[in-house]
Amino acid sequence: MSQYGKIIGTGVGPGDPELLTIKAYRALKEADVVAYPRKRKGAKSYAYQIIEPYEHIIKEKIGLVFPMTKDKEILEREWNHIAATLFEHVKIGKDVAFITEGDPMLYSTFIHLWKTVKTNYPEVEITSIPGISSITAISSNLMVPLADGDEWTAVVPATEDREKMKQALLQHDGIVFIKVAKVLPMMISLLEELGLSDSAAVATKVTSKEEWIWKNVEELKTAELEYLTLMMVRKEKKEVLT
Repeated sequence: MSQYGKIIGTGVGPGDPELLTIKAYRALKEADVVAYPRKRKGAKSYAYQIIEPYEHIIKEKIGLVFPMTKDKEILEREWNHIAATLFEHVKIGKDVAFITEGDPMLYSTFIHLWKTVKTNYPEVEITSIPGISSITAISSNLMVPLADGDEWTAVVPATEDREKMKQALLQHDGIVFIKVAKVLPMMISLLEELGLSDSAAVATKVTSKEEWIWKNVEELKTAELEYLTLMMVRKEKKEVLT
């Protein structure tokens, strides 16, 4: 039997605390330490805000700063530091539940942590508990199916590559663009070009108390929205945003 504790990537859902799964709740309750990501020291953690109603079941918590940069050298250094910090707990037999909004294995900070731990500390067991994603949550909130029958659906990180974004729209019946806030004017322009403005919606912090949903996306041409913003496009206009 291993002397080490384990790391459990724990999906806590898109924002509504009631969307936490029973398995995730048990992981929070049984873990010796609950670790959570934040952008900088002292900053609030969106993932931790989701589980605040269950704070009474948490034995110990630790906030980890995840760098918001594309500098590979800085990223590697900080990821190694984060993995080492968690290993200090795991090596003395503590189980760590690392929480992340949405699902741990879908565009999540946990993926980077998992890779780093497996490289640096291969002896440590690391597992994942799936969570409800904002991608499925927006579909339910709007009562607009992501896919039906033989339709094609895609999840695409929005980028400044207009042609790639256009092809994604052309090739799929339904599509969710994540991280869309930084390229929103371009995306709205594309929707107008393709006649899809009425088939789209934009949402931030889906299902949380801070949720905003815009069904008239053209109102957002000059808006500055939060990082946790996505856009859902569904080509069948009769089913969208009525």
